[in-house]
Amino acid sequence: MEKKYLFLGLISLLFFAGLGCGSDPSNAEQTVIDKESVQYDLALQERIGEQFEALPAVPAQGLEDPEVKLGYFLYHDTRLSKTGKVSCNSCHELKNFGVDHLSFSPGDAGQNGGRNSPSVLNAALHRVQFWDGRAKDVEEQAGMPILNPIEMAIPSKEFLVQRLQKISLYPPLFQAAFPQDKNPVSYANIQKAIGKFERTLLTPSRYDQYLKGDKTALTVQEKKGFLNFITLGCATCHAGALLGGSNFQKFGVYQEYWTATGSQKIDEGVYAISKDTAQKYFFKVPSLRNVGETYPYFHDGSVKDLDKAVEIMAKVQLNITLSKSEKAEIVAFLNSLTGEIPSKVQNPPAEFAVMQ
Repeated sequence: MEKKYLFLGLISLLFFAGLGCGSDPSNAEQTVIDKESVQYDLALQERIGEQFEALPAVPAQGLEDPEVKLGYFLYHDTRLSKTGKVSCNSCHELKNFGVDHLSFSPGDAGQNGGRNSPSVLNAALHRVQFWDGRAKDVEEQAGMPILNPIEMAIPSKEFLVQRLQKISLYPPLFQAAFPQDKNPVSYANIQKAIGKFERTLLTPSRYDQYLKGDKTALTVQEKKGFLNFITLGCATCHAGALLGGSNFQKFGVYQEYWTATGSQKIDEGVYAISKDTAQKYFFKVPSLRNVGETYPYFHDGSVKDLDKAVEIMAKVQLNITLSKSEKAEIVAFLNSLTGEIPSKVQNPPAEFAVMQ
């Protein structure tokens, strides 16, 4: 009997001694996580290729550039709308990742637009602008809502130019931004300045650090999600630096999109402009940058939850029913695309308080 207890005692002693010599269960668990992380790194390395790329560097000069500074003022100024109720920032609020979190945005007279206002962050890198691609760049896009009767409702280009000329702070800002122009306060220069300001609104995230070689920038779950995102087919449309924004696709490949989203109105997309039946229900593929913060989703803002949006896209576009873990992993990856908003531009210029 004594030998038995002595034997058990020795076993216990060896066991606890082993724990004290580097066999901490938490360390063992971390080792497993690290090995799993490396395995996903290797799998991703084989698949990333040229499909994905990091965002370009944020322009260093920022508001020190006179044209960017002018654009910053114009972007936040409600006087770019007829009765002074809305600015560019009203629908694309920089504090809210460039959106207003509404399905449809109210214009100067309170009437809602017909499509969801997408984020302005990183928008300058899109191939074209608007859900139907009717503007070639952010400069052209900037001038269109101002004259739209439902949005900012300015009656004419001349009306706005004359209004800005009478605001004491603007003529010097235009002159500084466009010193070679004889008449720098012009509608074309309004568009150029807003566009140049928007080109500074880039939001790199941990995901970019991962693409640049920092393998610790993403968690194991996020790496799993990234791999799922590629292998399940999401990356077919959502690739490049923006993970989208470069092509048009039909929304509703395997079933009518509105049956999945519960959309109140059936929007025919690009077809409304082109009248080409082959383009019915085609929309510009949205960027997934900051997607965790830019709800509600889709062209009509019909879905508020990212989980639900991912589930719908898998079913409607890929004919896949995601498992609970697959969906959670993809959502985790998408949240890694959330970057930082440039802090200096989130609020209106302090000078607005004394502008006449």
